Amino acid sequence: MKNTLKEANKIVSNALAAEKKRELQRNKQKKKICLIELQAKELLNIFGIKMPEMKLTATTEEAQKEAKSMGFPVALKVVSHDIIHKSDTGGVETGIKDIKSLKVSYENIISNVKTNLPKAVIKGILVEKMAPVSTELIIGALKDPQFGPVVMFGLGGIFVEAISDVSFRLAPINEKEALEMIKETKAFSLLNGFRNQQTLDIYTVAKSILSVSKIITKIEHVEEIDLNPVLVYPNGIVVVDAKIIIV
Repeated sequence: MKNTLKEANKIVSNALAAEKKRELQRNKQKKKICLIELQAKELLNIFGIKMPEMKLTATTEEAQKEAKSMGFPVALKVVSHDIIHKSDTGGVETGIKDIKSLKVSYENIISNVKTNLPKAVIKGILVEKMAPVSTELIIGALKDPQFGPVVMFGLGGIFVEAISDVSFRLAPINEKEALEMIKETKAFSLLNGFRNQQTLDIYTVAKSILSVSKIITKIEHVEEIDLNPVLVYPNGIVVVDAKIIIV
């Protein structure tokens, strides 16, 4: 655990130092910082939470090479410290099936971002292996001003707002509490083989909730974690999108 915490704190510290330098250059102060997706997923990976295969690229040619290496279909995502909601700026393209489509999607993202957020500094384009479609979950955490660290679990994707099927606990939690959180939601029926469907990996979901609990309680500067969607399979999970706020 000591080495894990050291590695995680190093990612957060480096992000804080880089942001402080940027803000000094801009002559203004910013209280909250959103880790770029690559940093967020690197931190999560340290705690054993599985990510899709991904690579940061700087040119269309690099993106084509990486996509061929990992195999289609892939997604492309803009990487910028100035962009939190990538989809809102046209910074995401999914389901890309071949080299020709990738080139068009890459150029579309650059054009969209420059149109919608002309002042945004683009660090690169993330090429990410598309995960197979499955049940979507959300796992999150935040440091509440009144209650302290809190973890959250529920159905993810479009169901977050439509159904609001979530369970909360004060962190830190143990494995029993993580499993209780799952059982309190409608998601449990889907995970447990609803209508003769395959049983999905409840144990790994619980472990991931535990990992998020550890991050929000052990990493001082982490203020908020939002993993959505988290795709769950009969054996394992994949976090498709991750947002981590630090202060």
